[in-house]
Amino acid sequence: MAKYLLLKHYRGAPAPVNDAPMAQWTPEEVSAHIKYMQDFADRLRETGEFVSEQALAQEGTWVRYDGEGRPPVTDGPFAETKDLIAGWMLIDVDSYERALELAGELSAAPGAGGKPIHEWLELRPCYGVAPTITE
Repeated sequence: MAKYLLLKHYRGAPAPVNDAPMAQWTPEEVSAHIKYMQDFADRLRETGEFVSEQALAQEGTWVRYDGEGRPPVTDGPFAETKDLIAGWMLIDVDSYERALELAGELSAAPGAGGKPIHEWLELRPCYGVAPTITE
């Protein structure tokens, strides 16, 4: 088994096919998207491939240790991750091919008009866990 992180991005990846920002979706479209994500996670729980997930708020703060005392807190400069990373899912699968299959399925979550977003997801193996890529 190998662990992979599926990163959902607000922006920074190529534009998805259904590229309406979530802020422009109807409440029903947002609910359908969230339900799709929950159902997807539930199916992975049943197969034992689900580890964890979390949607992220856009707010964020950079914090750095700078010697003794309180760490300085700032609202910039940001690498824009608070604008980029919408959420993540950690999976534990038998192969790289399975991770690709699941990422493709997650990419089909509905968006505006109830149509699949076809969003780009970043698929990254967890550090220290060798991917099981077959060629």
